[in-house]
Amino acid sequence: MSLTKTSEFNEIINDIINKQEFEALKDELHHGVSRYHHCLRVAKGTYLLTKKFNLDYERATRAALLHDFFTNEDTKEYKAVTTLKIHPDVAVINAKKYFDIDKMQENVIASHMFPICKVKPKYKEAWITSCVDKAVAAYEMYRFKASLVMGVWLIFIFNLIFIQK
Repeated sequence: MSLTKTSEFNEIINDIINKQEFEALKDELHHGVSRYHHCLRVAKGTYLLTKKFNLDYERATRAALLHDFFTNEDTKEYKAVTTLKIHPDVAVINAKKYFDIDKMQENVIASHMFPICKVKPKYKEAWITSCVDKAVAAYEMYRFKASLVMGVWLIFIFNLIFIQK
């Protein structure tokens, strides 16, 4: 990303990333990285695409950043499958609690898991964020989580072979 775009992107998200409640996502594991860094990747991809297509990139970028704005504490009472389906609703609640979001941004956040969740994207910005989120999640799962799992298995095998003797 160019220096100009990086500066503009940072200006758009600055108040969100400096909010203590959002910074808490740095301690939340998500696809092998922190939920904070996952949200930044999705926001950056959304920013680039919505800007390229002359859409409302500022509001879309902010909503994309907030798409997974929840902590494990927020969803601790739910099983993993339920959390997968309801976390967009929890993210909307948190986004409304700490930031001023409009109906379009609410839809971007609430629909980012479509078709797993019931909320359908109503705006081009919401469709873009949903697609970017899936691409980023696939990348992170392959790049970070797969290597993490492989590392655990290698340690297990190493222990089995060498330490058990």
